[in-house]
Amino acid sequence: MRLFVSEGVPGCLPVLAAAGRARGRAEVLISTVGPEDCVVPFLTRPKVPVLQLDSGNYLFSTSAICRYFFLLSGWEQDDLTNQWLEWEATELQPALSAALYYLVVQGKKGEDVLGSVRRALTHIDHSLSRQNCPFLAGETESLADIVLWGALYPLLQDPAYLPEELSALHSWFQTLSTQEPCQRAAETVLKQQGVLALRPYLQKQPQPSPPEGRAVTNEPEEEELATLSEEEIAMAVTAWEKGLESLPPLRPQQNPVLPVAGERNVLITSALPYVNNVPHLGNIIGCVLSADVFARYSRLRQWNTLYLCGTDEYGTATETKALEEGLTPQEICDKYHIIHADIYRWFNISFDIFGRTTTPQQTKITQDIFQRLLKRGFVLQDTVEQLRCEHCARFLADRFVEGVCPFCGYEEARGDQCDKCGKLINAVELKKPQCKVCRSCPVVQSTQHLFLDLPKLEKRLEEWLGRTLPGSDWTPNARFITLSWLRDGLKPRCITRDLKWGTPVPLEGFEDKVFYVWFDATIGYLSITANYTDQWERWWKNPEQVDLYQFMAKDNVPFHSLVFPCSALGAEDNYTLVSHLIATEYLNYEDGKFSKSRGVGVFGDMAQDTGIPADIWRFYLLYIRPEGQDSAFSWMDLLLKNNSELLNNLGNFINRAGMFVSKFFGGYVPEMVLTPDDQRLLAHVTLELQHYHQLLEKVRIRDALRSILTISRHGNQYIQVNEPWKRIKGSEADRQRAGTVTGLAVNIAALLSVMLQPYMPTVSATIQAQLQLPPPACSILLTNFLCTLPAGHQIGTVSPLFQKLENDQIESLRQRFGGGQAKTSPKPAVVETVTTARPQQIQALMDEVTKQGNIVRELKAQKADKNEVAAEVVKLLDLKKQLAVAEGKPPEAPKGKKKK
Repeated sequence: MRLFVSEGVPGCLPVLAAAGRARGRAEVLISTVGPEDCVVPFLTRPKVPVLQLDSGNYLFSTSAICRYFFLLSGWEQDDLTNQWLEWEATELQPALSAALYYLVVQGKKGEDVLGSVRRALTHIDHSLSRQNCPFLAGETESLADIVLWGALYPLLQDPAYLPEELSALHSWFQTLSTQEPCQRAAETVLKQQGVLALRPYLQKQPQPSPPEGRAVTNEPEEEELATLSEEEIAMAVTAWEKGLESLPPLRPQQNPVLPVAGERNVLITSALPYVNNVPHLGNIIGCVLSADVFARYSRLRQWNTLYLCGTDEYGTATETKALEEGLTPQEICDKYHIIHADIYRWFNISFDIFGRTTTPQQTKITQDIFQRLLKRGFVLQDTVEQLRCEHCARFLADRFVEGVCPFCGYEEARGDQCDKCGKLINAVELKKPQCKVCRSCPVVQSTQHLFLDLPKLEKRLEEWLGRTLPGSDWTPNARFITLSWLRDGLKPRCITRDLKWGTPVPLEGFEDKVFYVWFDATIGYLSITANYTDQWERWWKNPEQVDLYQFMAKDNVPFHSLVFPCSALGAEDNYTLVSHLIATEYLNYEDGKFSKSRGVGVFGDMAQDTGIPADIWRFYLLYIRPEGQDSAFSWMDLLLKNNSELLNNLGNFINRAGMFVSKFFGGYVPEMVLTPDDQRLLAHVTLELQHYHQLLEKVRIRDALRSILTISRHGNQYIQVNEPWKRIKGSEADRQRAGTVTGLAVNIAALLSVMLQPYMPTVSATIQAQLQLPPPACSILLTNFLCTLPAGHQIGTVSPLFQKLENDQIESLRQRFGGGQAKTSPKPAVVETVTTARPQQIQALMDEVTKQGNIVRELKAQKADKNEVAAEVVKLLDLKKQLAVAEGKPPEAPKGKKKK
């Protein structure tokens, strides 16, 4: 067979991905031709892609070629896949062709591009969400996934055109985009030019017409709601009416928390932070904050939950820091353990235990595991070449060496791992090595060390992974990193180091060495638990009854997925191993990396001094959590999300709902007589609540946050449509309607307060206090929306939840944490001097201005209430002011009518 493809032709993306999946099933010769080459002799116009079969026949439609490759792979056709293919051809392709034409040929941006395809994207997102499956036709990838991915990739590979609120679509797209066949297809067709590679092809296509006569800039209607069945509506109403009586009794508090037979026992760890530094925002979101959200959610589900962490205190990094500060390693550990604990306390991290690794229990458990491995023949002894600093008269452990990475050329690679490419390094492989203490060039000498015989344990590891990975919630990057190590073949791993500060090696001849920190650091989880309770083995030697969730950044994956499991499997002591390994990508700072030495970025101890509450930091970090790909902290984006999502959306709705109860009904929840529209709203809220549960059960933390904001938007829309402030002044029927709307709205606010608890615990508690939510309803979150504030319930005093962040406040903080700019005077003399924001931030503000402008125009066209229009105009003017500042322009003076 011969497959003809052409660079810059979008239809070639899915066929190349499908061909990659069929590799090994048939021989396929891939030929690159020009888009004008006539490959099929009987066609009147040039056409690619084309598959020439061994029989001499041709296939020349994208879906037919993809279908052929899938059939070769043993795929069986099904009706749902065929339906998706029909929809792709009739609905998606026309909308997508228009979007790509506007973007590439006409140079349009933002909603001018997204508007034509948003409805189709929403349809895919809702379909994925409702069936709760990772792929379009079920649990496994099908022909429909590859065809739709190939169609969408040129547009959605730019994150600006992958709406964040479409969380299911986002996850589906990222899963497919990280697969090797899809990556190779994108490289072949787009040649690292992105969507611009399609320009020559698109310029030859006819200019599309806006679908159904709608303008390209059309902002879609309010949140598009899924279609509901009568059964779904009836079930939602039944659950609502049962109210508080549906809540189960609260689990009694345990101290210590221990597994309970017959219950779901959830053990949660976050990667132990090195004690020698202050964590920055990326460290916080990558480990402790992500784990905290899941721990809080687990407790809301009444699962028996233990969440632990602690400082990783042994190793080279501590000795290095002690030398820098002129302290002993123990003094360094004592100092920084307190700093870490204070930071996490301020961020409201709900550890059950926050311990340390410099304890007798750590020594006891580590040495026991080592002795068991040694006894079973899984420890090797070997002579290794190691760097020795003659000036310092010592062998240099890996963290005492820096040099040029032999793999990627990064000039500040450590002696154990490169921070840039992530590859593990043997220190002697570094180019231009330097001793970190004295900066002299070390020499290579021989020394004896101990190794964990990973090749001997590889089969056990593979069998364990084969049982664990299917059906688990390991993140795609954790799976990829682990399987790539196995694909390359495991090698013996050195587990000792020439240091004084560490767990002693209990073996004759090795008294001057300690265990390598990444052999014993992961054992720290066990020793920290042992310091919490002498019954620690009920958690850590109980794999049948305990679900272990481990949170970390991706650079820590091999030690949790390979090194510790091999150690535990080799020790043969029934250890609990990780069930769900949750790894984030990296969080960057503005356009670069966090750097304490250069004063770039916000570190945990500094966040407290910004005047921004901890819950706002939590919200924003979770909103941009690097799931699936790296993300970046941006001051301008923080301002935008605070002012739009928290202040104008969530805070606005909850405050209005509570104020209507106080102002119109004397502080008592009014009677509610639900109409069919109200019942549909109950069902929609229930559906979104269940989606929230589905996402958090899969540890898709960022995506689940979008469900909270979506329900809030539904609530705001419900209030706007029903106008209780007007109806309360009308007839008896109008006043009753105002009561129903107010009562339902305040119950939605109560639900949001509980859903919000894992993300913003202080704000959640504030809402619950204002609404005087009954205690059982504060501590349990079911999968149905209940009436927890019945008629006659008295609420408390309602007050605003959030404060607006101002441009000058944020610009001052951006300067303060920007490195070189931090040294400038905090009060510049020339107020008019402004700094332009990044292009992505400017584009985001432009999109917000366009969106708000459409809202104002629609209200004016509908001849809406003047006060309502005025409020939206104020928002529009504020957004325009933010945009002017971001672009480096002086804000426009307010326009007024001239006096005659």
